[in-house]
Amino acid sequence: MELLEAEHKRDLEPLHVNNFLIRLAESPAEVEAAQALRYRVFYEEMMALPSPEARQRRLDCDGFDPICDHLLVIDTDRSNGSLAVAGTYRLLRRSVADRMGGFYTAQEYDLSSLLELPGEMVEVGRSCVDPGYRSRGVMQLLWRGLAAYVIHYDIDVLFGCASFPGVATEAMDPALSYLHHYHLAPSGLRPRALDHHYVPMARVPPSVIDVQAVVADLPPLIKGYLRLGGFVGDGAVVDRQFNTTDVCMIVKTDQVTKKYDRHYRRPAADDPGS
Repeated sequence: MELLEAEHKRDLEPLHVNNFLIRLAESPAEVEAAQALRYRVFYEEMMALPSPEARQRRLDCDGFDPICDHLLVIDTDRSNGSLAVAGTYRLLRRSVADRMGGFYTAQEYDLSSLLELPGEMVEVGRSCVDPGYRSRGVMQLLWRGLAAYVIHYDIDVLFGCASFPGVATEAMDPALSYLHHYHLAPSGLRPRALDHHYVPMARVPPSVIDVQAVVADLPPLIKGYLRLGGFVGDGAVVDRQFNTTDVCMIVKTDQVTKKYDRHYRRPAADDPGS
């Protein structure tokens, strides 16, 4: 773990936006603050099924947390004595996963074709925002922090599971079919759901899909990945513990870095006061 801790100390600089601070967790206590937010969102709000330990500790945690980076959006106006985490994202780089046993997503998807690509990549997951901050642009701040992370570590590809709420896949037929027909990843980038998890996504033909209505109703996180040119893997996975239906999203990060440069880095560089 000493090597991982040394790597964490070289991390990207914090970002300040009004009363929000965007940075990586720097201690076990800060990771616990992220896990506590995840518990409130996933288990109390979205009705995931906690283990007895998770229920007792009121934390969403697993064996991957110690090797991941935890991106936080912190409300500095409310962080008086305790950390007010408004949003969080869990990040696992390939250079770490290769040494420490692999990726969380490999529990649901065969990643072999994706992992044949050269270069650094990052698995993203456990994204959530406190309900009290969902109208305050916190998800956009998480995207901004993620873009800075991608640039800092020279990451070529990001991927991970994104979810639809619920496990009644019939109700998701139009959305899953839309993703399969219009956003299926090229074969060289395409994870496939493991056979014992595999739920077909091509459930109705393109001719019966109301694209505008489907896109309007997509979960915001999936919609965000698609705006960045994201793709989906082959097959969905029903996660009964988390009461979700998962799809594997893949994003080549050139679009992420272009948006970051356009909106944040270049204006700052042109500002004589910066």
